[in-house]
Amino acid sequence: MLKKKLHFGYFSRFDLTLVVFLGLKHLSSEFCEKMACMKLGSKTDAFRRQGQAWFCTTGLPSDIVVEVGEMSFHLHKFPLLSRSGVMERLIAEASEEGEEKCSICLPDIPGGAKTFELVAKFCYGVKLELTASNVVYLRCAAEHLEMTEEYGEGNLITKTETFLNQVVLRNWKDSLRALQTCDDIISYDDELNVTKRCIESLAMKASTDPNLSGWPIMEYGGPMQSPGGSVLWNGISTGARVKNTSSDWWYEDASTLSFPRYKRLIAVMESRGIRQEIIAGSLTFYAKKYLPGLNRCQGATDTNSSTCVAPVALESPPSEEDQKLLLEEIDRLLPIQKGLVPTNFLFGLLQTALILRVSPSYISNFEKRIGMQLDQATLEDLLIPNFSCSMETLYNVDCVQQILEHFLAMDQITGGASPSLVDDGQITASPSLTPVTLVAKLIDGYLAEVASDVNLKLPKFQALAASVPDYARHLDDGLYRAVDIYLKSHPWLSESEKEQLCQLMDCQKLSLEACTHAAQNERLPLRIVVQILFFEQLQLRTSITGCLLVSDNLDGSRQSGLAGPTERGWASTARENQVLKVGMDNMRTRVSELEKECSNMKQEIERLGRVKSFTWGNVSKRFGFKLKSRMCSAQEGSISNQNTESRKNEKLKDRQGQHKKNSTPKSR
Repeated sequence: MLKKKLHFGYFSRFDLTLVVFLGLKHLSSEFCEKMACMKLGSKTDAFRRQGQAWFCTTGLPSDIVVEVGEMSFHLHKFPLLSRSGVMERLIAEASEEGEEKCSICLPDIPGGAKTFELVAKFCYGVKLELTASNVVYLRCAAEHLEMTEEYGEGNLITKTETFLNQVVLRNWKDSLRALQTCDDIISYDDELNVTKRCIESLAMKASTDPNLSGWPIMEYGGPMQSPGGSVLWNGISTGARVKNTSSDWWYEDASTLSFPRYKRLIAVMESRGIRQEIIAGSLTFYAKKYLPGLNRCQGATDTNSSTCVAPVALESPPSEEDQKLLLEEIDRLLPIQKGLVPTNFLFGLLQTALILRVSPSYISNFEKRIGMQLDQATLEDLLIPNFSCSMETLYNVDCVQQILEHFLAMDQITGGASPSLVDDGQITASPSLTPVTLVAKLIDGYLAEVASDVNLKLPKFQALAASVPDYARHLDDGLYRAVDIYLKSHPWLSESEKEQLCQLMDCQKLSLEACTHAAQNERLPLRIVVQILFFEQLQLRTSITGCLLVSDNLDGSRQSGLAGPTERGWASTARENQVLKVGMDNMRTRVSELEKECSNMKQEIERLGRVKSFTWGNVSKRFGFKLKSRMCSAQEGSISNQNTESRKNEKLKDRQGQHKKNSTPKSR
């Protein structure tokens, strides 16, 4: 039986045991040569490559050819079968056919021909250099070939498993490199759990404070440290301190993983309780690296560029389909809490989604995310180009409309949709009134930017302007500016359309400067101008009433509070009173002029109401007046209506004399 096996070049593990223990000396010379090939194969130059074939230079002719992919390995049977259970069975099956030189095909070996080359060298006794880049392939190949301890002590399974646990998984960089090689061993992943162990190792190190545990300072080959934290050189403290590591140190390394592996890493990190803002930062980094359009959308407005490592640009960007899938996965993984993700980054994701034409549901998700923190956006963020085929407008106004509606809906849910009234009728701001005010100002600025687009339809402009609640605008100056720009860019609007557009404004919430500009604006309908003049008159009357109250209070305080002022103090008091009275006289004159102008304009409107070509320019030319706001400035009133110096001195002396008379009884 033994001689028959020797003739075919096949040796069983049982027969080799008999050889060792029985000390058989009558073995053939062929068997002795085959035993010696193990020693010859221990040299590193025992293998050479010729084209697509590998040869073992042991001095013996090869008796087996192993086909792995496109590569052929011309080897010997004994070294292979003595280490692998699979090779033992395959060689036995091939030897039964009676051929002296057999051929075996291994199409499914993990790692392909490169890994089998290392396995073959190991079988011949060549010392392997295990690294983080090849240990996963060798571990799976050893499992595939059944290289267990039954076929030799210190077999490949044991060696690779020991190296994986004691070296690779204890090191950040090695764990990362090993995980990067796991994409090709999916079929062995469930059984060996190599991917799971690498991911858990990375998650543990990333979720640990690097300043406390030493990650990744020791992993990057940094200098040794003393217990006090200073850098050591040859055991001597240099006095230099190691720089603290920020929480984003692992972003760049994690971005080198394929997305399935990266997604599993993020899931494990979340289960370990890592902070959501750190997860959001890593997802932001990953998206910027693999979505080239994202960086173009954000431009130079990235506020996190100084605090976060910049992603390295790829030589070959992913395809549009891969980018679309990645964008959808990023939407699923991003935290939904407000403020965790930069607003300009969300706008970049939205623009990229519009360019790639992803599903409308994902576009709606990005709009909702932006709506939650719209008060943190800028005007540049809102200027989203229109990527539709119709190109009706320059900017995507519909998208901004949806974002605004999501913001208002969220504001209502949080209880800050409208201000509350107190007993005295004063408006008390709710906690979210400030964000609403910021959004109102932002939308007014956006309306002013898009108003110059001649393709922007009036209903769309009106819908966006009317979406902002009335209480959100303290002043309508921004809205008036947008309306004026729209009227200027759309001169073909009819009078009814102009009046309908101007109804968006509240004339009572225009400042004095805006009222002055609107009263002279020939683009506004005449009815709106009359309303503005009327409310300007009310503002002036209110100002006069306030000034009168201030004057009365001032006179009373001066008479009751000052018992014996000096001559210089009485002169200053008299001068201030005189200036205040002059200012009030000027305002009374202005109010009278406005009342006359309003009366004349009403008569003119009634007389020319049916004339279609009637414009405000005709009224202004007919009456020849120009409106100019005169602020209640005491200094300007005193200069323009200043009397002669002699008359002022006389009034001052009279006032001082009368005061002395009034104060004489008190002194007694």
